[in-house]
Amino acid sequence: MSDLESIAFVLEQSLAPATAKQAEQQLRSQESQSGFSLTLLHVVASQNLPTSTRLAAALFFKNFIKRRWVDEDGNYLNGDVDAIKSEIIPLMITLPNNLQIQIGEAISIIADSDFPERWPTLIDDLVSKLSDDDMVTNKGVLTVAHSIFKRWRPLFRSDALFLEIKLVLDKFQQPFLHLLKRVDTLITESASNRAQLQILFDVLLLLVKIYHDLNCQDIPEFFEDNMNDGMGLIHKYLIYDNPVLRDDDEETETDVVTKVKTAISELIQLYTTRYEDVFEPLIMQFVQSVWNLLTTIGTQPKYDILVSKLLSFLTCVARLPKHSEVFSTEAGMKEITERIIIPNLTVRESDEELFEDDPIEYIRRDLEGSDSDTRRRGSIDFLRELKSKNEPLVTQVVMSYITHYLQEYANNPSQWKYKDLSIYLFGALASRVSTISNSGITSTNILLDVVQFFANNIVSDLVNDNIHPILKVDAIKYIYTFRSQLTKQQLLESFPILNKHLQSSEYVQYTYASITIERILSLRGEDKKLMFNKTDIQGFVQELLTNLFQLILKHSSTPEKLAENEFLMKTLMRVMSIADDSISTIAPELLKNLLSIVAVISKNPSNPKFSHYTFESIAVLIKYNGTTPQNWQGFMSATVPAFLELLGADVQEFVPYTFQILAYLLEIAPQGTPLPEPYKQLIQPLLSPSVWEFKGNIPAVTRLLQAIISVDYSGFTDITALLGVFQKLISSKLNEYYGFDLLESILFKFPDDKIGEYTKNIAVLLLQRLQNSRTEKYVKRLVAFISKLTVIKSTDYAIEFLDQVQSGIFGTIYEQFLLPSIPNIGNLNEKKIVIIGFSHLITSSKFLQGEYQKLLVPTLETLIQITTSESIRNATADTDEMMELEMEEVSSFGSNFSRLSSIASKPFDPTNMTFDQGKVYFVEQLKKMNEQFGGSFINQVKSQMSADGVKNLAVLGF
Repeated sequence: MSDLESIAFVLEQSLAPATAKQAEQQLRSQESQSGFSLTLLHVVASQNLPTSTRLAAALFFKNFIKRRWVDEDGNYLNGDVDAIKSEIIPLMITLPNNLQIQIGEAISIIADSDFPERWPTLIDDLVSKLSDDDMVTNKGVLTVAHSIFKRWRPLFRSDALFLEIKLVLDKFQQPFLHLLKRVDTLITESASNRAQLQILFDVLLLLVKIYHDLNCQDIPEFFEDNMNDGMGLIHKYLIYDNPVLRDDDEETETDVVTKVKTAISELIQLYTTRYEDVFEPLIMQFVQSVWNLLTTIGTQPKYDILVSKLLSFLTCVARLPKHSEVFSTEAGMKEITERIIIPNLTVRESDEELFEDDPIEYIRRDLEGSDSDTRRRGSIDFLRELKSKNEPLVTQVVMSYITHYLQEYANNPSQWKYKDLSIYLFGALASRVSTISNSGITSTNILLDVVQFFANNIVSDLVNDNIHPILKVDAIKYIYTFRSQLTKQQLLESFPILNKHLQSSEYVQYTYASITIERILSLRGEDKKLMFNKTDIQGFVQELLTNLFQLILKHSSTPEKLAENEFLMKTLMRVMSIADDSISTIAPELLKNLLSIVAVISKNPSNPKFSHYTFESIAVLIKYNGTTPQNWQGFMSATVPAFLELLGADVQEFVPYTFQILAYLLEIAPQGTPLPEPYKQLIQPLLSPSVWEFKGNIPAVTRLLQAIISVDYSGFTDITALLGVFQKLISSKLNEYYGFDLLESILFKFPDDKIGEYTKNIAVLLLQRLQNSRTEKYVKRLVAFISKLTVIKSTDYAIEFLDQVQSGIFGTIYEQFLLPSIPNIGNLNEKKIVIIGFSHLITSSKFLQGEYQKLLVPTLETLIQITTSESIRNATADTDEMMELEMEEVSSFGSNFSRLSSIASKPFDPTNMTFDQGKVYFVEQLKKMNEQFGGSFINQVKSQMSADGVKNLAVLGF
């Protein structure tokens, strides 16, 4: 069997659940072999193999390139680099679309690393393959080009970026415009040939996307000079219509012409927002065309994204002072409301179907803050922008429609869509566009009374069982949106009502009730503290938790279905967090339910957010209910066996969570507790290289090792293996932080007689890294590490730690690297540790009278500078807000670490002082030294200081 056949066979096995894990391991074991990556490419190219096998090869190749193209220093990890570059573009051009996407992403990864310096021929190769007639090849070439150029869109401006774009433009802009004109000519000539038009519009779509790519950072001179040609064609295809390509019977599948118009909408929005000065003469022409499109386009779902993008363009135009007047007349506002806003806000039959058939998708699209491109979101954003320019006019006009539709509903309650429309219109009108936050709408339209509208139109729907479910959801969502406008008492009174909605059979209804409860419990008062505490919810917390668990377990037919609704699990986590220790009596039962959920979803982890909130819930339970010796033992007995089973099953997505919770259980163990046997058995596996291969494991494994060392260092019979892990971490720019964490645990927890013989080698490794590939982050952490040595060990120990490498080297390192880095330390906790640690140093005999005496005044001046600087106050952060933000970011399983915020490890701090106490400590040290030298110390120091140093010293009272 050839290499190609062998790898193809393993790839086929990777598609079957029973053999997938073993096949994956087998493929990973061959990654370092020469020719492996090329063979993968040949599998992708082989038309004799099943499409599923080729797609598996393309996916594995893309992930392989992501993992093993270059290391963090840009060095190649693959011996087949040149061969891959020579084969990958000709291959991709010939592939079908689903394979092209994966290989295109791989090319993008390679280009991100290598282009242009190490792949200078890339653009020439692409341009040479463009043709006037072969549109199939052109599509492949442009797909490659777009995969490379689209990387520029989110990047920050830099000289290197603009040099890369200029290099591309010099070679690509002329062929690009030529091809755009050629495609336009062929479309005109092929007006009745559907098959030919289809491929031509596929190419045109890529050309429009590349038009955007090439202009995303700044408008190139070439495009400015050819504005009329380029934008003339762009406008032509914004309004293009051809019955040959239309399929009026298709409701949901977006046709290629609509995709082209959507891409054009994004391009003209870019030009309007960024290049108004040059695009201004053409803006109103595009506005008129967009208006015509919006007032004639169908209501089918296939047009939803296009409508959203067109509305987004109008919103950008309305934001421009020069053009906002066009929307500011009463007649114009009425026409906008009737012909644009109301049609796109009104519930359609397809929306009702989505509500019933795919409720979780309905929620994700509808939820405030969602990035889904929907008609409703586009309409609301447009209306809010118009209101921001002329609030009285827009409020007056739109309120007249709201009053009308509410009356229509009152006259005929079967017309529930009128009320739904009114509530959406009022919500858009009442809120201030720029102030939507985690607290909901924090500032409202002063011309409207949101509480009165709530009393008149919303309250009755919250308790009325005989209305359409969508109106019930609207009522719940009103509380969600305007929660910050309601008093704490009003919100408390809403809990029983919302709790009742959790018992509904309607998926969207109970999910929105859950979301609203979670958001209310997250509210903060003016003092930034949480508004609600365990006493506030004590009366109904058990019923709330029962309802939430029932809803989560209601759909447990498969792991995927159970994990579908992350909103419910997030609410469960929030409720338990607010409940604190008030649920200690039912905590064991809650933990049992959570662990059973983990056991099910571990069979096929499918929703990263649901998984994250599940483990966060377990962490919250332990944090608030597991600190007494008896409770701790109960949590250990239930959690550790379940988690060891997860580790044994190698559920990679859950490994970082498992290690974090196992570490936390050790960290809160009652004083004097011996290291539990299961942890002893984990020590050797934790030191094995395979555990450290996945980047997402590293912070959690490091933390678990630290926890074990803290409880009982004697479990590590082979210290060299532990130091080997430290060496691997400290050599990596990505993981150096964790290397220092582990090193501190080793040096500060192991007795000197156990670790003493290794300290010289440790210091050598630290200095080698400092010399060969230091980063600013590394130097800052080294400064903090030396400071901790002085605090925990002694100043002599800290100095000798480096001097044992070479006599006097401490002074060189200190003067050249450590001291200059102190002012750049932004973290307030580390800054305080450095102040205290270096205060120790300046009182040592080696600084006062010994070989490092020349470093005394520079050190003093630096310490005085950072203790008197006001900017350090900005280094503080609200940890609860950080927790909120971090949890929101969990969106996919992958190599990144997902931190459990509720039990996040705190940085090691040996000082037990606040920053202000550290500052006082430093001042006291100065006073002591001044007394020690009979009052002459400060004057001697002043005579050697700069003017700023003397001035700052006066701020401290000297």
